[in-house]
Amino acid sequence: MNIEHLRAFLEVAETGSFQLAAEKLHVTQSTISARIKTLEERLNRLLYIRKRNGAVLTSAGNHLHRHALTAVQAWERARQEIALPDDFTGIFSLGIQINHWNNLAPPWLQWMEQGAPHIATRVISDYSDPLMRMLRDGLLDMAILYAPQQRPNLYIEKFMEETIILVSTEPRGIEVGRVAGYVFVDWGDDFRAQHSLAFPEASIPRLSVGLGSVGLEHILKYGGSGYFLENSVLPFIEEGKLHRVEDAPVFLRPTYLGYPETPPDLSLQAIAIHGLKKVAQSLNQKVEVSR
Repeated sequence: MNIEHLRAFLEVAETGSFQLAAEKLHVTQSTISARIKTLEERLNRLLYIRKRNGAVLTSAGNHLHRHALTAVQAWERARQEIALPDDFTGIFSLGIQINHWNNLAPPWLQWMEQGAPHIATRVISDYSDPLMRMLRDGLLDMAILYAPQQRPNLYIEKFMEETIILVSTEPRGIEVGRVAGYVFVDWGDDFRAQHSLAFPEASIPRLSVGLGSVGLEHILKYGGSGYFLENSVLPFIEEGKLHRVEDAPVFLRPTYLGYPETPPDLSLQAIAIHGLKKVAQSLNQKVEVSR
């Protein structure tokens, strides 16, 4: 039995579709079908009921799901640990929502170096959906997410709520309609909904970006305005390079922490969580002091 067969099985269960599973795993639909068929032949059980609008797990498929998840996670853990140098006893992998790398990754890595010096740490940055898949498959031990999804054996808790404010390179008040130099930073579905309600007359912006750091770099270089995480723009406000736009709506963006309910190393997980919460506390204190 091939681990890729189990991975295909899990992806079909996740998406409810052979085609979507193929797209997620970057293979053809026929490859996914062949892998599922091989599993069904080996187990002598039908795992999916194929329907016109997707695929549904059978009773046997539901029984297999938990074991397949455990097998894939164990394989990924073994693969990572085997590659470790001899002076490390383990590895801990953290996934961070892509717009939070600069604020969270450096101080957390420093915390781990001090609190778990014999553990190799790995940090990757991506969007919520791929982070959730990696967390499910055991490629990550923990992830900071915008849009978490409940999964078996995963615990999701609120991590921190951040403030997103409108800043400009020139002092100004709130304006209606198209604003010259405005860069729309896409902070996710919740932000887009709040933004539309707050600015119902706003037209499609000339420039939209998916990364806050890209938008911030643009307006600092060329001038303009945009919505950014408050803790990321406070230094520029203090230097006079940016200004809060008067009377502009303020948006709140919650982030969540996801991790396994039964981790390979409970004490290591506790160290990592404690470190992240210390980093979040420090960021909040900096914001409060600067207001």
